[in-house]
Amino acid sequence: MGDNQVLPALLNPLRRKVNQVSADGAYDTKDCYQLLKQKQTIASIPPRKNVGYWENGHIRNKAVDALKAGNLSEWKRESGYHKRSLSETAMYRYKTLIGNRLNLRCHDAQVAEVLVGVKALNKVIGLGMPERW
Repeated sequence: MGDNQVLPALLNPLRRKVNQVSADGAYDTKDCYQLLKQKQTIASIPPRKNVGYWENGHIRNKAVDALKAGNLSEWKRESGYHKRSLSETAMYRYKTLIGNRLNLRCHDAQVAEVLVGVKALNKVIGLGMPERW
């Protein structure tokens, strides 16, 4: 499966409203934009190279304008896309310290395994933080 095909499985079970989704160019599909529009979620997805415009007024066209003008980095800052690097860094830390595979087979057990890993990671990060008086 491609990344863009997994997006509904990631968003649909959530009980909370997601304000913004920042994703890489693999999510630059009409299906992803349609899903995010239905969820009333802001899409911050850079367009792939050599792309065309979609229908007039589509939010993606701003990113295409920026790409064609050579201002994609400015668009990333304005749209909040740059915050995506924070989650990428968190996933890197998790995979480095905890591992990049799950050992358990049952879905509920896998969820518990991930939560334990996150709790351990947060504890390790907390130990390295300076104490403030």
